[in-house]
Amino acid sequence: MHIRSTSFVPYQVLDPRYAFGKHHPEDHFQLAGNRNPHLAWGDVPADTQSLVLLCVDEDVPSVGDDVNQEGRTVDVWLPRVPFFHWVLVDLPASLREIAEGSHATGPTPRGKSPEQAAVSGGRSGINSYTGWFAGDADMGGDYYGYDGPAPPWNDERVHAYRFQVFALDVPSLDLPDRFDGAAVREAMKGHVLASAEVVGLYAINPQALSGR
Repeated sequence: MHIRSTSFVPYQVLDPRYAFGKHHPEDHFQLAGNRNPHLAWGDVPADTQSLVLLCVDEDVPSVGDDVNQEGRTVDVWLPRVPFFHWVLVDLPASLREIAEGSHATGPTPRGKSPEQAAVSGGRSGINSYTGWFAGDADMGGDYYGYDGPAPPWNDERVHAYRFQVFALDVPSLDLPDRFDGAAVREAMKGHVLASAEVVGLYAINPQALSGR
């Protein structure tokens, strides 16, 4: 399989229009365009019964003590954990493309609904902003569908955003009504016929980007 995008060049920095947040010269952070990028894939195995689409950032700080704290930075060598930005399962095996902006066109406080998030068919899981905003009076809620990059504004590391498509040998994953990316990874085990990914980079910290 292969996957490509007309929205960004592999291993180059994503435009802020695809991000949830971007740099602000005084406040460090401001909301950004949050449009989902275009994705297209091919060479799908003939016996594919469904598709899964994930976007995951594996570079999220495992410890949040220094995250977005004035006068501190998040060390580049700090151990990292995954953060899911997009979780779609049970997509039609015939699907080959998702148009830019078809799943997200701006930040949605408290998150999009499952119906808003699964416009290409299939089912949408919650992304990791659900946990990040938990307890926030203005932003808290279940975040379905695509919500783009917003790494810590003081992180020394440039984050890699992995847009992945998986061809499965089952028409549907046995998942509850509410599920996340970790549950999808577990449910897919033993069912992946082929997969592909394309990677875009992003950072809010200008000093992290200046080193590229």
